[in-house]
Amino acid sequence: MSTSMKTKWIVKVGMLSAVAFLLQLIEIPLPMFPSFLQIDFSDVPALLAGFSLGPLAGVAVELIKNLLHVVLKSSTGGVGELANFLIGCSIVVPAAIWYRKKPSKSTAVKGMALGTVVMAAVGAVANLYLLIPFFSNFMPIEAIVGLGTAINPSITDVSTLVLYSVVPFNLLKGVVVTIVTMLIYKRLSPVLHR
Repeated sequence: MSTSMKTKWIVKVGMLSAVAFLLQLIEIPLPMFPSFLQIDFSDVPALLAGFSLGPLAGVAVELIKNLLHVVLKSSTGGVGELANFLIGCSIVVPAAIWYRKKPSKSTAVKGMALGTVVMAAVGAVANLYLLIPFFSNFMPIEAIVGLGTAINPSITDVSTLVLYSVVPFNLLKGVVVTIVTMLIYKRLSPVLHR
């Protein structure tokens, strides 16, 4: 890669990271999920980077936006940002890799569908074994589960919290992020590919 191309790559990743960080600040609570699960659209710029610049660019956007968030806004001791990074990368990387094989609208949709499934699986495992147990250092595990129980009485422990809240949330988020990305990618593609 030439110096000029490297510079363009860095500038584009920087701009998309800044947009992603700003979008991460706008969190939309959904009444059917516990309050710690909120939709934001910060994965859209990471997907745009992944499609136009490659999977590494998508990961870079995910990393930069979360580093900015942990420094400037974090209220979760970095757990929320770690979750956002892991789960964001789990949709971006499969989608970008799939799309790079044969760039088209169809492969983009298939890649994001694959990424959504991977995101739900990674989110389940990460929350079950890493994120919720780690966050219990800041908030009792019973209180975390209680946030889910208040919405769905079938949630009685961490496993049911993950099954009935985290997995459906990540599937819904994947669908929403896919739709928004598909609506804007074609329009922004000429700018991103310059």
